[in-house]
Amino acid sequence: MAIPESFLDELRARLPLAAVVGRRVQLRRVGRDLKGLCPFHAEKTPSFHVREDKGFYHCFGCGAHGDVIRFVMTTENLGFLEAVERLAREAGLSMPKPTPEAAAAAAREARLLEVAEAAARHFAERLWRREGEAALAYLRGRGLADETIRAFGLGWSGQGRGAVAQALKAEGVTVDQLVAVGLMKRDDPSRPAVDLFFNRVMFPIHDRRGRVIGFGGRVLGDGQPKYLNGPETALFSKRRTLYGLSHARAAVAAGAELVVVEGYLDVIALHQAGFGGAVAPLGTALTEDHLAELWRLSSAPILCFDGDAAGARAALKACELALPRIGPGRTLRLATLPPGEDPDSLVRRGRAHLEAVLGAARGMADALFVAVCGTPAPTPEGRAAQRRRLEDLAGTIRDATLREEYRRHFRDRWFAASRRGVTERARALRPLPRPKLVPERASAARERDVLALVLSHPSLLPEAEEALAGLAFRSAPCERLRAALVAEAEAAFGLDSAGLIDHLRRMDLRDALDAVLGTRLSALPACTLPGAAPGEARAAFFQALAALAPERLADEIAEARARLAEEFTEANERRLIALVQAQAAANGAGELEEGGSPLP
Repeated sequence: MAIPESFLDELRARLPLAAVVGRRVQLRRVGRDLKGLCPFHAEKTPSFHVREDKGFYHCFGCGAHGDVIRFVMTTENLGFLEAVERLAREAGLSMPKPTPEAAAAAAREARLLEVAEAAARHFAERLWRREGEAALAYLRGRGLADETIRAFGLGWSGQGRGAVAQALKAEGVTVDQLVAVGLMKRDDPSRPAVDLFFNRVMFPIHDRRGRVIGFGGRVLGDGQPKYLNGPETALFSKRRTLYGLSHARAAVAAGAELVVVEGYLDVIALHQAGFGGAVAPLGTALTEDHLAELWRLSSAPILCFDGDAAGARAALKACELALPRIGPGRTLRLATLPPGEDPDSLVRRGRAHLEAVLGAARGMADALFVAVCGTPAPTPEGRAAQRRRLEDLAGTIRDATLREEYRRHFRDRWFAASRRGVTERARALRPLPRPKLVPERASAARERDVLALVLSHPSLLPEAEEALAGLAFRSAPCERLRAALVAEAEAAFGLDSAGLIDHLRRMDLRDALDAVLGTRLSALPACTLPGAAPGEARAAFFQALAALAPERLADEIAEARARLAEEFTEANERRLIALVQAQAAANGAGELEEGGSPLP
């Protein structure tokens, strides 16, 4: 019995190799591979590797090699059909029947794949003719190089009116076949079929094996809808297909991050910029099938949706769908784009901008907490509703251990946020201290040093915010930056150095940033560099603050002592020690003597 290759592909997709092998072999992750003792020969040093992204195993000791079907055949001494039947039952699939109808269906599918491939070639050829000049200019205007346009097989539909049917007639392609692959439609059986795509840039859609299975189109001009995906067909299912997946598989295998964006051009622009792991759903929200496909390639793909309300809702909906299915080695990360930006627009401003956004991607637990409690409710009832929402989200996780970890994480963040809220409300009830003007004897270089440290190490902001708020710098550019850092401290949460600097540049602070960062740092050590250890940077910040405004540092120490006396925590203790050590260094006393303590 011949089993259609599409059925075997679905079987492999539903039963990831690592899950099946893991029942017999204790696997541990080593780089991109999973590794364990070979089940096919006796060994004491693991030489058996599982490549999840490629879907095969290989033993470097005995040479055993194969996919999930071969593994079951070998370990359970089954024939090919027996192994497929066993795996199909486990995956909830019905075995294809060995009937003439099944053989005819397989032949029809193979023919439709040929038709879709021929249509894709036709559209691509039209793009490079005179009639496709406007479409080609549009793609080039979006920053795409000719080699990228060719690599993704982009094309031009023409004006429709049966052009594709006429062009492919010589290859034996019928109108019914074009209807079957989603390029034409017949609303009324008594009327001729009409083209579905006209006056559109064409995007062929490939399956994971790189075969054309459908099409999408982007209209030129003001027509609606702007983007149009072809209908569901025997080849194309939106809930199971990710655009760019066939390109992304090789890139992820080579070490690229798997990044989920929202549209065709986002995917293509990111691939061109070197982010080869970009994929996108096709006109639908992420589905269970999409998640399974993503987790076949990466244990923690990044969702990078547009920085607007719709993008935030899409990310939250994806997290809610994923929660029951996550587990150790299977999760999501979320990257938040700046408001008004999408991945395409951001990467065209420079690769570093998107790298900063992806580098600051949050884990699911943090992202969900921010989504639910990012704006603290002003009433007890509202805060209780937020806590209940977090509990409900955690309760959907099927893995018991992970479910408790999420609950603990949510509780810890909730109480930490509540303590901050109490402190902030208490401060709001007392007069704010008047900012102390930095003494004239403190040079502008010292002001630059303090700001450069915070810009290089945004993690200092929670500790530095109060100190900066109590100062007024004499240098105009430094004062503008100081005020902006204080005002944007909450918005900067989670940003790295590049992300914080980019955020400030968009606030029309480019000149002030150039004045601070364009000058060589005066006398500070290597801890001013972004790669320095956070502890060194913290100590350097307070030491620079002590040299800049010793009176302000004394106030900071007094407040830190009071805070530690009120709540004895490691963070409060570490802050007080750093402040006192900075004061000692600024006074020429060096580090604290052994056995000495700044504690009250």
